[in-house]
Amino acid sequence: MKLRSIAFWLSTSLLTLMMCFSVYNYFFNNEAIVGFFQNMGYPVYLIYPLAIAKILGLVAIWGNFSKWLKEWAYAGFFFNTVLAFFAHYMISDGQHMGAALACVFVLTSYFTGKTVRP
Repeated sequence: MKLRSIAFWLSTSLLTLMMCFSVYNYFFNNEAIVGFFQNMGYPVYLIYPLAIAKILGLVAIWGNFSKWLKEWAYAGFFFNTVLAFFAHYMISDGQHMGAALACVFVLTSYFTGKTVRP
């Protein structure tokens, strides 16, 4: 049980750091992010809503307000990281491993959190 607790808090903290880094870049390094989005073929108007969704997802996970809301937040992070992995992999920019690592953090946090924070 102690190992699960450590795995949950560590993976959730690392996921939070990765998402906060992403949100920071979306807001304060916008020109570089616009370039990445254009290079991947994504519309740039998604940048700010995606940043806000990431913030709200972290609030839902850390706040533990509602099981339903937390499930949706994890689902959003899962789809975001899987799609980011394939987007980076397909354009061969070498950034796909960061997304794969984030996906591992999402899955670890989700499955260990079911017993640590029901």
